Amino acid sequence: MRNSRLMKVPLWLTYAFLYLPILVVVIMSFNSSKNLFVWRGFSLEWYPAVFADEAVMVGLRNTLIVATSVTLLATVLGTLLAVGIHRYTRGGLVRAFAIAPALLPDLLLAIGLLSLFSLLSITLGLHTVIIAHTTFAMAFVTAIVLARLANLDPSLEEASRDLGASAVRTFLRVTLPQLAPAMVAGALLSFTLSLDEFVIAFFTTAPTTPTLPIAIYSMVRFGVTPEINALATMLLFVSVFAVIGAQRFAKVTDAL
Repeated sequence: MRNSRLMKVPLWLTYAFLYLPILVVVIMSFNSSKNLFVWRGFSLEWYPAVFADEAVMVGLRNTLIVATSVTLLATVLGTLLAVGIHRYTRGGLVRAFAIAPALLPDLLLAIGLLSLFSLLSITLGLHTVIIAHTTFAMAFVTAIVLARLANLDPSLEEASRDLGASAVRTFLRVTLPQLAPAMVAGALLSFTLSLDEFVIAFFTTAPTTPTLPIAIYSMVRFGVTPEINALATMLLFVSVFAVIGAQRFAKVTDAL
């Protein structure tokens, strides 16, 4: 029994290393003092201050535009790519190339996309960030949907075709509902990755269209402020609620 408890110590130390800093950020976002290391009392004043900061709101608006667009594009394209790979390829080379953007270093991918945009004389802006983030996030969606496809029963599609349904109708009425949990998971992952992605956005956006991570980086260079803690806390809760909602949706879909 004692040895079992000792073996859990590294686990709890790892959890503490990962989540204690996040907990400190959340707690200090309610601190009435501007000093991040001195607790003066409970206050909510920094949360309205976030919405009063023009730079933060511009970055938030740009980030939401990019993240929403990337979620839709990456989910659709990643799902179609996964279905195509699963049905029409046999080797692992195509699969490896499909998920390669998820494995490449962000810096390498960012420089490569920036070089491509320069070669094609494409002006940088939110549209280039959307393209870059979609390239990055689509690989994750493809990997998740491929894993789901590997566990599907092909006899259901065969039965649909035998009953006279076309290939498109079979895909929409039989295959797609079974892929819904994986698609939701991929969409959630795409949204969260795009929401806080910094390196690729930094290289592929224009100075006039900063995303929220870039705006936060500009502020942090002069020191972490309570407004940043409040903003980070709000983003944390949005991510937690999105994860819970996606899990519930996946359970309901599996039950149906």
